[in-house]
Amino acid sequence: MTDIQEALRKRARELIQSGELIYLIGWEETRTDNKMRTAFIDKAEDADKLVWNKYCVTSTAKYLLDDRWPKGKIGVCIRGCDSRAVNRMLADKQIKRENIYLIGLPCEGKENPVCERCAHKNPVVYDEMIGETVADKQAPERFAGVEELDKMPLEKRREYWEKQFDKCIRCYACRNICPACNCRECFADQYRTGWQGKQMNRAQNMNYGLTRAYHVGDRCIECGECERVCPMNLTITRLTGKMLKDIGDLYGDCECGLSDDQVSALGEYTLADADEFM
Repeated sequence: MTDIQEALRKRARELIQSGELIYLIGWEETRTDNKMRTAFIDKAEDADKLVWNKYCVTSTAKYLLDDRWPKGKIGVCIRGCDSRAVNRMLADKQIKRENIYLIGLPCEGKENPVCERCAHKNPVVYDEMIGETVADKQAPERFAGVEELDKMPLEKRREYWEKQFDKCIRCYACRNICPACNCRECFADQYRTGWQGKQMNRAQNMNYGLTRAYHVGDRCIECGECERVCPMNLTITRLTGKMLKDIGDLYGDCECGLSDDQVSALGEYTLADADEFM
């Protein structure tokens, strides 16, 4: 990883110094050895702050939504999950491809449990790649947590999710980090009666969680960031995973973010679609 880190710093320095990029989104150290944070490098001399190690967990792509109309090209360091996030936002027409420059990095997994389920170690899209690609492999037990819940009696499942949402404090961290949550105004921020109540109770928490799951269910890139940032440790990926599994069972395998022109499964239909559920 040291070789990749040095190559990344060198390339970042060149791109910013030449004016090709106005800034680069990557990772930098904090006061804690095992915690890295998102870095925004806009000076060539600051390129040496960039790091690449097993603690570079934070997603980089979502920050592009904070600068939708840049006055130049933004560089982004991307792994497999970040590249799928970029494709998600491009498909949703939230960002423009000509405004971003993608620096791909091979990733064998970070200090993040969701990495064990990752089937795309290398970026699926990039402008240049730093380092040798690593072998992709089929993610083991992609829906293991979902299948475990599906085997439970209905009443037990209801109790499970009630306990989960009783913990929710509606901080919206899951929404704020999710690349598929890219509406200009979220339903949860609406003040119209009947959209989303502001009370902190089970019913309103479930309304938020389940509505969000349906909104992103056929667009989820399975990065697991929602679950990683949740301060109450809700098993959010089991909700979105349930959506992806059911969509796959009905219409065929559903892996989102592999291209920037992928149509959402719930956004189209054909006369050949399964309709036994209707």
